[in-house]
Amino acid sequence: MEELDKFAVVSTDDILIYSKTEKEYSKYLRVALGRLQDHQLYAKFSKCESWLKEVAFLGHVLSENGVAVDPSKVQDVLSWVQPKSVTDIRSFLRLVGYYCMFIENFFKITKPMTELLKKNVKFEWFEECEVAFQTLKYHLTTTPILAQSNVHNSFDIYCDASCFGLSYVLIQEGCVVAYASRQLKSYEENYPTHDIDLATVVHTLKI
Repeated sequence: MEELDKFAVVSTDDILIYSKTEKEYSKYLRVALGRLQDHQLYAKFSKCESWLKEVAFLGHVLSENGVAVDPSKVQDVLSWVQPKSVTDIRSFLRLVGYYCMFIENFFKITKPMTELLKKNVKFEWFEECEVAFQTLKYHLTTTPILAQSNVHNSFDIYCDASCFGLSYVLIQEGCVVAYASRQLKSYEENYPTHDIDLATVVHTLKI
């Protein structure tokens, strides 16, 4: 726990060690291997890679420039055909939603498609849905490289609320770390302006 999000990321049985300098990396790698040894856990040497300048990890590409979308995963989105049912929409949005932190105002773009997910709404693929579908594909091929956050430094959060939804941008040292957004829930549509603004702050801090 002491090393998580400081120089280590763990997902099931995958461990990623990162650093800003080679000297730091040597130190961190020794600490990580020491942790495994202390608990009699072992890494298979043939599956280990060290001293990389760029690495693909959990659908992302990490480098000294920051965090980017893995191009091989984007190809799955680009090859997706027009949804023909609610199930198709859910599957597509689930796939694209994994990268929503790279897309500003994600909820606004997806709104025409999510409207078709509501109960008692007839499935009709209008022009607005096709525009949203193609826009999501476009954004995934032109996503920005996000900055790798440093938990020891302060963050700036920019919030925005509208009658459609909530959105925010997480920034550190002038660089975007992540975007996030969501549509208003039905009961939130009746909120007065100051309550919607507060809901944005609460939503932001939870994330």
